Amino acid sequence: MDYLPLFHNLKGRNILVIGGGEIALRKVRLVQEASAIITIVAKDFCPDLLEMDVRDKEQGCNGLILITAGYEHQHMLDLPNIVMVIAATNDRDLNRLVSEQAQAANILSNVVDDPKFSTVIFPSIVDRSPIQIAISSGGDAPVLVRLLRTRFEALLPAGMSKLGSLAGSFRDRVKAKFSNGADRKAFWEEVFHGPIAEQAYANNLDEAERMLAHKLESTDEFKTGEVYLVGGGPGDPDLLTFKALRLMQQADIVLYDRLVSPEVLNLVRRDATRIYVGKTAGDHPVTQDNINQKLVDYALEGNRVVRLKGGDPFIFGRGGEEIETLAEHGIPFQVVPGITAASGCASYAGIPLTHRDHAQSVRFIAGHLRSGKMDLNWPELVQPNQTLVFYMGLNGMETICEQLKQHGLDAQTPAALIEKGTTDRQQVFIADLDSLPEIVRKAGAKAPTLIIVGHVVSLHDKLAWFNVEENAQ
Repeated sequence: MDYLPLFHNLKGRNILVIGGGEIALRKVRLVQEASAIITIVAKDFCPDLLEMDVRDKEQGCNGLILITAGYEHQHMLDLPNIVMVIAATNDRDLNRLVSEQAQAANILSNVVDDPKFSTVIFPSIVDRSPIQIAISSGGDAPVLVRLLRTRFEALLPAGMSKLGSLAGSFRDRVKAKFSNGADRKAFWEEVFHGPIAEQAYANNLDEAERMLAHKLESTDEFKTGEVYLVGGGPGDPDLLTFKALRLMQQADIVLYDRLVSPEVLNLVRRDATRIYVGKTAGDHPVTQDNINQKLVDYALEGNRVVRLKGGDPFIFGRGGEEIETLAEHGIPFQVVPGITAASGCASYAGIPLTHRDHAQSVRFIAGHLRSGKMDLNWPELVQPNQTLVFYMGLNGMETICEQLKQHGLDAQTPAALIEKGTTDRQQVFIADLDSLPEIVRKAGAKAPTLIIVGHVVSLHDKLAWFNVEENAQ
């Protein structure tokens, strides 16, 4: 190794910084977060450093000392018990002189952007304190380091800091109960991969602490699992949230709908049990009550269960019914929102749902026929300056268009049907209320589809950006 990674405790320790510009500011902010006492020597200070000094004094912290002067070796000699010197001026020769004098006194030195003259370098940091990740290339590839940091930031839940702190508060108790290191390891692995961790991530710290205490005190296995209602979005896997992906990757059992795209389903953990519970119009091989009960039964067996739905669980997804059943049985659950089809499909089709010149409101409507009838408040749907979005409207498309015309919408009102939106199989059919049904039926469009009605549809020609084959009239 060119460098040995270490984590330094700088609380209350003296750091000397030479330089008062933007370069110094970045380092000062970093070491200030570690509660160091920072003395800065410079002829001039940038406004942000001056503001930090004022704020520090107002709060009575006394952790920042500004000395307006050119650097002299005496500054290093006068400051007692220095643990690090940072040279951060735009004078390369001065920076190297500072470093040489620090090294002669066996003080750690950092020369900004000059690792050859540094005895320590600052890594890129992913901070989930008490969990921290430091990444460095030794100054060889800083752009690569930034890319890696971005990836780690995306992978690690923001709530990991809470989980780390919770684990720290139980560490002695766990050590006292499990004298064998292997047993402790197994215990913590269950905690970090189960519902206790998820409660901490969701900021339900009291519940996480209660569950951890129960697990530690109980001689029986912790049998109750957890259910995650996850919105899989409209189809493009890149539209999944970080939280959705994380839960999908740790699920034991996944119950998924017909509207979940194959690309999204492929991101589920490979060894998870996958159970199809999809329904189509007029074909419900698995009833909703049966799905609800499956979620309860699998969770009571101790499984982490993902209920994976297309779009968003709470927008025409019957997610509310499912968590009502879970709540009745005392099953822990979380709901992970997803990008609903209206937002995702409209965006990928270049159709803004609202626009200052065309629509100031938008309505989401269930467009499927029930017992051959579509009972909607049609007069309310034909208001001006409004966008209508019909979910599950393919079978009832003729009824939708006809009823809107009968209740006052002009037959030439722009209308669109989006098939398999946000995927590489997306097709967008642009027409009006009069001609849309014929165009769509002639093309043989298949579900899943979304119908958008309103003057915002006319913006498609100008705003379409997703590279797909389209049929328009």
